[in-house]
Amino acid sequence: MKKEIRVLGIDDGPFSFDQEKVVVIGVVMRGSGYIEGILKGEVEVDGDDSTKVLVNMINGSRYHDQVKVTMLDGIALGGFNIVDIRELYRRTKIPVITITRDLPDLNKMKETLQRKFDNWEEKWRVIEENHLLKFETSHSPIYVALAGIQENDAKEIIRISTIRGVIPEPLRVAHLIASGIVRGESHGKA
Repeated sequence: MKKEIRVLGIDDGPFSFDQEKVVVIGVVMRGSGYIEGILKGEVEVDGDDSTKVLVNMINGSRYHDQVKVTMLDGIALGGFNIVDIRELYRRTKIPVITITRDLPDLNKMKETLQRKFDNWEEKWRVIEENHLLKFETSHSPIYVALAGIQENDAKEIIRISTIRGVIPEPLRVAHLIASGIVRGESHGKA
């Protein structure tokens, strides 16, 4: 695996559930931490457009042919706007890795979906399709789901792109930029 692999990290900005849309930021970064570009989109809060928005954002980017993997902070943007990572991979031809610090409480997620959404079964189907893997790090474990990439390759890319801590730098920087755009100053952890 090349140390200078180009990774696209994507995260949403802070939002409240009374908003219609939330900003989504993508950061194209080399494994060494060199930022090559920034992408921006918007998704509906608790909507169903996240996969389509990301496909358009990635495929419409001049960086598309250079990016070797897309990383997402979890499987959802803007609350429960679930990203279908298999569809994202199929439509962009770029492997996808989701990363989360904490093991999600799937029972609680399902209960919330059932309570809030008429189409909860479709959202739940997309969530259930993802097999979460536990990756040990030098600090604490992270949990990942993969589409279009083997586990060993994903581990190597995460290792290459993590400068300090447990979250790969493209995701950390996407989080900082999205937070800064919304709040005027970056805030919180990716």
